[in-house]
Amino acid sequence: MARRVYMVDVFADRPYTGNPLAVVLSDGPVPDDVMQQIAAEINFSETTFCAPVPEHDGGYHVRIFTPAREIAFAGHPILGTAWIIRRHLAPDSGTVRLNLAVGQVAVTFELAGDGKEVVWFLAPATASGPGCDSKRVAAALRLSPEDVSTDSPVRVISAGTSAMMVPLRSLDALARSRPDPAAFSGLAADGFPPLVYAFCTQARDPRNDLSARFYFEAHGVREDPATGNGAAFLGSYLLEHRLLATTDLSVRIEQGYEIGRPSLIMLKAQNRNGRGEIRVGGHVVPTLRGELL
Repeated sequence: MARRVYMVDVFADRPYTGNPLAVVLSDGPVPDDVMQQIAAEINFSETTFCAPVPEHDGGYHVRIFTPAREIAFAGHPILGTAWIIRRHLAPDSGTVRLNLAVGQVAVTFELAGDGKEVVWFLAPATASGPGCDSKRVAAALRLSPEDVSTDSPVRVISAGTSAMMVPLRSLDALARSRPDPAAFSGLAADGFPPLVYAFCTQARDPRNDLSARFYFEAHGVREDPATGNGAAFLGSYLLEHRLLATTDLSVRIEQGYEIGRPSLIMLKAQNRNGRGEIRVGGHVVPTLRGELL
C-alpha cells in the first residue's frame, strides 16, 4: 500500500516560512493509531491523511492529527491539503471539497494582482461561547491585566474545535506574551479550551492590519506559526464585537515572527443572510515529497 507524503508551507511567500504541513495520500485505510504515530513522528502542528479518490459527494475524505490528538477543523491543513489534491490528483478543479469531521469545506483558488495564487476556504459556521476573566488569561500569558484590551471581551469561539480569543492592547504586549503551562492547566480544568488566539490591532508591516499569536497544547504548550482556524474565529469575533470600522472585512494578519516563521493570513468576513460568512486565504509553497516506508 503506497503512502505518499508531501510537505508544504502554508500562509508563506517563500519556503521555510508560514506553517509547515505534511499531507499523506494513502491508497488504502490507515489505522487510527498509526495515523497518530505518524503525526507524532513528523511533529508538525498538524498532519493530514487523505484518500486519493473522492467520495460519492465529490469531496475528499480528510482527517487531521496534531502530534497528540485528532482534531475536527484547522485552517492551514485545509488549504495545504486542497493545494496538494489540485496539484497531484485533480489539476482541472476550480474548487476542491474536503470532507472533514465538521462537514464539507469548499476550497477555491484565485490569482491575485501580484500574480501569486491565493488559496481560500469557506469556514464552517462558528459559535460564540463563554467569556473568561481577563485577569486569569493575562496571568496565563505572563502579562499584566493592563495588557489585555477592554474594548472587547475574552471569549471562546468554536467550530469543531474551540479557542479563547484574547484582545491585547499593543504589539509590545503580544511580543511579551509567554504561556504559563500551570495557568493553562487551571483554565483547562475549568472547561476552557487549551488553545489561545491572542491578537492586537497593530502590525509591523504598514500593508497589514493585525498581528496574532496562537498557543496550543500538544505534549506541552506550543506556538503555531500561522493559524487559519484562529483567523476564522477572529472573523466571527470581529463581526460580533465590531472592533474595526466596517462589517465588510478584508484584513491581513501577521503571525509567526516571534518564532522565526513569518506568515501572512488573509481574512474576509461579512454578515450575510443572518450569519457570518468567513473566508480565510493564503499562499502555499511546496517543500518536500516522498513515500512513507
